[in-house]
Amino acid sequence: MKLNKDILKIKGLKYIVATAVFVAVIAFIDEYSLRVSARLHRQVRELHAEEQALKDAIVADSAANAELKASLDVKEHYGRENYYMKRADEDIFVIK
Repeated sequence: MKLNKDILKIKGLKYIVATAVFVAVIAFIDEYSLRVSARLHRQVRELHAEEQALKDAIVADSAANAELKASLDVKEHYGRENYYMKRADEDIFVIK
């Protein structure tokens, strides 16, 4: 009877060892391991944040574009500030 108990312990130990090896391979060695999965999830979060920032920039630029199309005074103001454009009868001094 003692021999049967020892055999059951060995068989049970085999299954435990096989399960532990399987979990270790899946967790650390596999192509889609926990480490790789965590890195990919972090990249997805960063890309979603970048996407949201770009969407906000698009909204702001669209508003600025609509404002530029609406008024000639706004176009003149924009050209003077960003491209140092001037009228024919004036001088511009840029101080930095």
